[in-house]
Amino acid sequence: MNLKSAAAIGAIALLTAVLTLHRLGAGDVCTGNEAVEGVFVQQMVEHGHLLFPVENGIAPMYKPPLFHWTAVAIDRLAAVRKVTAANLRLPSALYAVAGAVLTMLFAFEFFGIDAAVLAGLALAASYQYVSQGRYGRVDMTLCFFESLALFAFLWWMPRDAVSSGPAARFESSLPAPYLMAAAIGLGVLAKGPVGAILPGVSIVIFMFAERRERQILTMLDPGAIILGGAIASSWYLACYFGGRFAFLDRQLDSENVGRFFGSLGAMAPWYYLKPVLLNSAPLSLIVPVAAVYALLTPLLTRRHSDSTSPPGRGRDALRSAGEGNRSPTPCDSDRARSAVRLFAIFYFATVVFFSIAAYKRRSYLLPVWPAAAVMLAWWMVTVPPLAWRRAATRAFAALCAGLVVFNFVYIPRMEVRSCRDDSFRPAAEEIARVAAPADPLYLYGFQEEIAPLLFYLDRDAPVLQGRLGDAPPGFIIVPAAVWETHQRDALDLEPVLTSDHGNRRLILLKRGKSYASR
Repeated sequence: MNLKSAAAIGAIALLTAVLTLHRLGAGDVCTGNEAVEGVFVQQMVEHGHLLFPVENGIAPMYKPPLFHWTAVAIDRLAAVRKVTAANLRLPSALYAVAGAVLTMLFAFEFFGIDAAVLAGLALAASYQYVSQGRYGRVDMTLCFFESLALFAFLWWMPRDAVSSGPAARFESSLPAPYLMAAAIGLGVLAKGPVGAILPGVSIVIFMFAERRERQILTMLDPGAIILGGAIASSWYLACYFGGRFAFLDRQLDSENVGRFFGSLGAMAPWYYLKPVLLNSAPLSLIVPVAAVYALLTPLLTRRHSDSTSPPGRGRDALRSAGEGNRSPTPCDSDRARSAVRLFAIFYFATVVFFSIAAYKRRSYLLPVWPAAAVMLAWWMVTVPPLAWRRAATRAFAALCAGLVVFNFVYIPRMEVRSCRDDSFRPAAEEIARVAAPADPLYLYGFQEEIAPLLFYLDRDAPVLQGRLGDAPPGFIIVPAAVWETHQRDALDLEPVLTSDHGNRRLILLKRGKSYASR
C-alpha cells in the first residue's frame, strides 16, 4: 500500500470517527434496550461485578459480556469510574471505526484502492451503521466480529477451487484460520450462538455453491477449532461452574431459543421488508440489486464467454474477451468474485434467518453492512461500461458525501430530540438530592421499562408489589398517576418531592421519620 492509498483510507477512518464520536453523549439514555446494558456496565465499572452483574439486584444479563468488558477496558485505561451516556456508547463507536478500517483494508487487498474508498464511504453514509455506532448496545460488537470472521475466511480460502490438499491453502503471513476462529468465538461472546451460526452457515453454503465441498474437511484446523470453542464457551462455562444457572437460562433459553420461537413476542414474516430497503436509503435500495448481481455474475460471465469467445482459448482469455468494452480490474478476478458471492450469501442468509425468527428487531440487520459496503463498491467499479465507470463512481461518491453530511447533522439532533421529553435524568438527579445512597429506595406502580430510571439513579431500587400502603420504611418512587389513585390507601406516606419534566411526572414518597442525610 502506497502513501496515497494509506492517506485515503486514514481520511475515511477519521471521517467515520467524527460521525460516531461527535456529540456522542448529548442525548440522554432513554430507551430500555440501551439503558439495561448501561446498568450492567455500571455494575462492572463502578462495583467490580465483571462476570455476573445483575439489574436491580435480581435480573441477570440479557447478552454475553463482550461489549460490557470492552467498556470496562476502555474506562480502566482512561481511569474513568463513572458510567455516562458517552462512555456507555463509546465501545460501539470504536467498533464502528474499527469495522470501517477493516472493511477498507479487505477491499483494498481484494479489489483495489478505488473499491476500498467507496466501501468506506458507503459505511460512513449508511444511516443504520452510523446510528448504531452511537448506541450503547451489543449489535456493533457483533457486526465487527462477524465481518472479521468472513474476511479472515476469505484470506484463508484456497485460491484453487478444485485442489483439496494442504498445498491449496492461500499463503498468507496472517494466521487466518486462527483469526477466523477467534472472531467467531468473540462473536458468540458478543451476542450468543448467532455470532457463529450466520457466518458458519453462509460459509458452508458458499463452499457448496463454489463446488469446494471437498475442501471443507481439509481446511479444518484442530487448533483453530479448539481456540474458537474455548473463546465462545468461556463465559458460559463460568456460569455453569459458578452455579449461575439463571444466567444460562436467560441466555440460552429466553434470549436465544425463546426469542427465535416467539416466547418474547412475534412479528410478521414480512417485517424486514421496510428495514431492508429503507434503513439506509438510498444505499439500502441498491444493496439487494448488487447482492443478486454478485450471485449471478459467475453464470452471466460463463454464458457471455461461451457465446462470444473463439474455441480453444483458456479461461483467462475467455474472461478477457468476454468483457466487451470493459477493461479488466482486480474486481474481475475469480478471487474477487468469490468474495462478493460469499457476501451476497451472508446478506440473504441473515435476512432469511431473522425473517423466519418470530421476534425481530431492525438492528439485527446491522452485521450485513460491512459486507454490503464491499458489494456496493465492487458493483460500482464493475458493472458500468468503461466509458461510464469513472462518472458512475464519482456520482456514487458524491451521493455518499451528501449522506455523510446528513448523518453528521441529523443523527445527533435526532438523538437529543427523541429524549427531550422522555428522559428520567432530571427526575433521578432531583431524587438523588433528597434520598441519600444509604436510604432505602423502592419503585412502585411502573408499567414501563425501568432500566432508564435505574441507570440515572445509579443504584438498586427494588420494585414493590401488593398494596402501596404496605410499603416498608424508606423512599418510594411512584408515577404521579399511580399516586393519585392510591394515596387514599397510603395516608401515612408523605410526598417529599414532585418531579415534573416533559412526559415524566414522578412523586417521591417517604415512610419513616429519619434517614441518612448527605
